[in-house]
Amino acid sequence: MFIDTHAHLTYPNYADDLDDVLLRAKQAGVDYMIAPATDLASAAAVIELTQTHDQVYGAVGVHPHDSSEWDSSLLATLKAMIDESPKIVAVGEIGLDYYYDYSPREKQIEAFRDQLELAVELDLPAIVHNRESDEDVMKIVAEYCKRGLRCQMHCFSMGEKELRELIEMGQFVSFTGNVTFPKAQNVRELARKVPLDRLLIETDSPFLTPAPNRGKRNEPAYARHIAETLAGLQEVTIEDFAKTTSHNAFRLFGVGEEPSAVNTYQIRDSLYVNVTNRCDAHCSFCTRRENPKAHGHYLRMTRSQEPAPATYLEEIGDPTRYNEIVFCGYGEPTLRWDAVTETARAVKQKGGTTRLNTNGHGNAINKRDITEDMPGAIDAVSISLNTADPDQYAEMMRVERRMFDEMVAFAKKTIERGIKTSMTVVQIDEVDAERARKFAEELGAEFRERPYY
Repeated sequence: MFIDTHAHLTYPNYADDLDDVLLRAKQAGVDYMIAPATDLASAAAVIELTQTHDQVYGAVGVHPHDSSEWDSSLLATLKAMIDESPKIVAVGEIGLDYYYDYSPREKQIEAFRDQLELAVELDLPAIVHNRESDEDVMKIVAEYCKRGLRCQMHCFSMGEKELRELIEMGQFVSFTGNVTFPKAQNVRELARKVPLDRLLIETDSPFLTPAPNRGKRNEPAYARHIAETLAGLQEVTIEDFAKTTSHNAFRLFGVGEEPSAVNTYQIRDSLYVNVTNRCDAHCSFCTRRENPKAHGHYLRMTRSQEPAPATYLEEIGDPTRYNEIVFCGYGEPTLRWDAVTETARAVKQKGGTTRLNTNGHGNAINKRDITEDMPGAIDAVSISLNTADPDQYAEMMRVERRMFDEMVAFAKKTIERGIKTSMTVVQIDEVDAERARKFAEELGAEFRERPYY
């Protein structure tokens, strides 16, 4: 199975035979493809494609060529498109292009930064375009990586130094049909040096048609030619290359196949509810992106896979069989607060006991005091304090410093409402656990250290 992570399927030259294009892709072993937008009009067209074709996922964003009229108010439109479209899996295609300079550079940078901000806010990867703008792209991407940005450097054209830096940041790179061009030995040498677990396949259709089809319109079926060249450079079989790069696409975009995530899972005498993998924080010690497992249970789920309360309740069954029902997951459960409270109230009505594991940002996330909803639904709350130092908290969790105050205010509210409240830190050398203990106990909360593993 191959995944073409970049195919402009909304371009006019597919208008007459798109169904045939998708069929040929399927026959060539390309099971999924991601169609990026370049402006708002193509974003709407991409969304329609994702709704009418099972093989197609999408990304929405404004390309540097189209950013001359960029205004930050467009972010609300993009966000609404993403919120209403579960198969939109990235912000893109965005970036900088100093080769053509179709848009003023200051507008390109403004649009790029604003859309990276959106990607970080929504915990979505970005698909980054770069042409002869290496220095600015690297500087900006590095800045946002500190806040949890994940990205694909599409049609990679930088040098070995930049490649090494991107890999150290944990990012992904991809090459198009140009890796097959006879005179592109420099591209092939770079592709050889990319760790296989950071490599993606893309065609950039309808552009950059690979050999042996140069001169024809490019299409996703030709991803196999690119994959065969890259597999040779990586010195792996085409089967192993397909398997690994498809898994890479799943890791970054959530597209493709992986072991099914469990909705509920038991640890000792408690049943845990896997609420979401989405989170407003990006903790430096969290493994939800690379290895979302807990006690052997696989937890990764995409937005479109998040279960409804009825699914949880069916799996919970009689909640009195468990010591408690814990709402958690590898994400922030208060992002799905309505689903949590609906499930929790039903559990309580059946005699169960409930606990919420949270980073304490729920009031900020929901823009209201959600602790008002807890009596009759949530018996206990465990809040990730992580550190009593606000500056260290912001750096460790990759959030704004004010979120420390939001977390503390949330803890005070739960304590005031009589909710049993504990605060935790992860056992890592950088954290002063004793200071954190005193801080939690002075608030009136219990304190616990969690092992880091």
